[in-house]
Amino acid sequence: MVRSRIEELLPLTPLQEGLLFHAVYDDGAPDVYMVQLVFDLDGPVDAQRLRSAAQAIVDRHMSLRAGFMTRGVPRPVQAIARRVRVPWREEDLRGLAEVEARDVFERWLAEDRGRPFRPGATAVAAVSRCSVSARTVSGW
Repeated sequence: MVRSRIEELLPLTPLQEGLLFHAVYDDGAPDVYMVQLVFDLDGPVDAQRLRSAAQAIVDRHMSLRAGFMTRGVPRPVQAIARRVRVPWREEDLRGLAEVEARDVFERWLAEDRGRPFRPGATAVAAVSRCSVSARTVSGW
C-alpha cells in the first residue's frame, strides 16, 4: 500500500479563508501577513542543533505543515503534509567589513520579506542563519 504524503484534509478557518483570498487576489503585492523574526545571538551557535530544533517544532505542530489546496476540490481546504523539510538558508558574512556585512544582511532580510506567500506550499516556516562578525543572527 502506498502511503499518502497528505496526513489530513481540513476545512479552512475563516482567518485562513481571508489569508488565501488576499494571497490570490493581491498576487504580486507585498504580503502584509508575512512575519519575519530576527534574533541576535552572542557566542557560538550550533547550527545543526538550531536546524534540528526548527524541524522538531514543524514536525510537532501540524499547522506549520499546512498548505492550501484549491484545485480539484469544491472548496479550498488545508492539506496537512505528513513530513515537511524546513527550508534552511545559511550565510557567512564574517569576511566582510562590518558596514558592508550589515548592508548585505539588510538586503537579505528585504529579499526574504519580498518572497510571496505560496498557498500550495506546505512549509509555512523557514529558518535562515547569518553569521555577521562574532555574532550570529537567525531568523524564523
